[in-house]
Amino acid sequence: MSTETQNPHVSRRARSPFPPAAPSDPDAPHVDQALVEIDAAADLGPIEPVWRSIGYDEFNWTYTRTGKRLLRTFGEISGDSYHVRPHYVFCSGSGFGIPHWSSGNVYHEDEQGNPYYDFTLVDQAYDAIVGAGHHVLVELGFTPRDLVPDVEFTVPSSPTLYGAYEAGAWRFPPRDYERWGGLVEAHARHCAERYGMDEVSQWLWELWNEPDIFYWGGTVQQYNELYTVTARAVRAAIPGAKVGGPSVTSGGLEFLKEFLDYTSSRGEPLDFISYHTKGCHFPTRDYRPIGAPATEQASPSSTKMLYDIVRCNRIIADYPEYRELEILVDECDAAVPAHFGRYDNANYEFQNTEYYPVFQAKLFKKILDLNAAGPVSVNQATSWSFYFEAERWFEGTRSFLTADGTEKPLLNAYRMFGRLGGRRIAARSDRAWSIEALDDPDGSSMPEEVDALATTDADGTLAILVWRHTDDQYQRAEAETTVRLALSGLDRTAYRLTHFRIDHDHSNAHTVWTSLGAPFDPGPDEIAKIQARQGLEELEPARALAADASGTLSIEVTLPLPAVSLLILTPGG
Repeated sequence: MSTETQNPHVSRRARSPFPPAAPSDPDAPHVDQALVEIDAAADLGPIEPVWRSIGYDEFNWTYTRTGKRLLRTFGEISGDSYHVRPHYVFCSGSGFGIPHWSSGNVYHEDEQGNPYYDFTLVDQAYDAIVGAGHHVLVELGFTPRDLVPDVEFTVPSSPTLYGAYEAGAWRFPPRDYERWGGLVEAHARHCAERYGMDEVSQWLWELWNEPDIFYWGGTVQQYNELYTVTARAVRAAIPGAKVGGPSVTSGGLEFLKEFLDYTSSRGEPLDFISYHTKGCHFPTRDYRPIGAPATEQASPSSTKMLYDIVRCNRIIADYPEYRELEILVDECDAAVPAHFGRYDNANYEFQNTEYYPVFQAKLFKKILDLNAAGPVSVNQATSWSFYFEAERWFEGTRSFLTADGTEKPLLNAYRMFGRLGGRRIAARSDRAWSIEALDDPDGSSMPEEVDALATTDADGTLAILVWRHTDDQYQRAEAETTVRLALSGLDRTAYRLTHFRIDHDHSNAHTVWTSLGAPFDPGPDEIAKIQARQGLEELEPARALAADASGTLSIEVTLPLPAVSLLILTPGG
């Protein structure tokens, strides 16, 4: 959502505190064995499903046929609800969404200057979200055209541009805070009437987006004052509503402090605190010939993202009254911006491949590790991803779908997360990178590791994620790593093992498309071949396993780089 020049928390390699890893020496030694020990009797408590949240700029694509189908898919793969956070709900416009722009077109003033509201587009979007079994994270922004203050803001006349409003006048604080409050209250009240108090009480109501950078044209004080107006307006319509903010970038630490000082000292309503992190920002719009490699090879840094989370969490922990609040990293992404892809810069290719779902698996596991270390916990880590209309095949944007509604490998990571159990159990790898390294950062990205996340359910089913990854999308290894999973503390003898895999050759429609010559316009037979491999695939046929009398068993898997396996052990064989 941010740009490099105005958002220092996402940067090129030379500027990031944790720069993307340089391409590795192909002659360097590789890890060829790993041991993962899992103690099924060591219950670490309920697992926080931090992955159950998505967001996107294109509000109007929520209610397209493809958008509604994708929302239903998330409901199906999780068996539970996500929070869905679209941008631009209060922006004025025709309701025609394009990449990085959309409009809810709610607020209007008549010829006498009296406000009135139109919820036609909002109803379509929120109906799609709620109808798919999800809840809305209502981002209350931005300023409607009729509330834009009298500011000088012009853009060059061009047939490829909208006017000054779409170009950025929407970012300025509304000229009348009372009318803004009326808009927010009317919006919340309409939602309560349409969906019921029980439903909207589960929604999250957040003021603005990234007000520490170009999304906000005012001061911190103006934002704080608008927060007071906004929170009171939401609560007037929905007394039990969860309100929060300030959704700053990881470069907005001072803004975050000033906001928390303000809410704390005044006793303002605050039910959650939000901020963002990104793993990199490549030099964008390289405009090289189609298919040409990147000028400079670069990759996202998960270490940098985790360090951002640590810094923001430490600020929140300085306020004892806020330590138990929900924390939302409601943009938590490997790269920005979402709508740039491989034709803008070839480094965005990772968003098409198996690299990205494995990156997400290890990132979410490390966030859970940070939660366990305390003193505050992240409740949601939002992938700012949805889909883009009229894309070429595997455009490389940050999305779950490509052309013809074809699923990218990233979506299969969420299928894996959706199969995890409700309680976390102990898992330790002798080839894992530890979050303790964040206490003494040396500027390097996460090296190659093998790590695991293990869960269990009440019926005794075990689910184990195990992966091999490094923060370098260009690194490949000739040899696979052999991983021995040593399980103990089992209370059953017979199990049935189902083994799912995401790698270059499994659960990967992109690999099939590439093998067909990367056609710009694949024919029906080619599309059928591509889509046949888009879902989550089993690596091997299901088989029976038996634990010994002491409740132990051993499983061996081999992992290429990068790869993630999900092993489901169902009691009964």
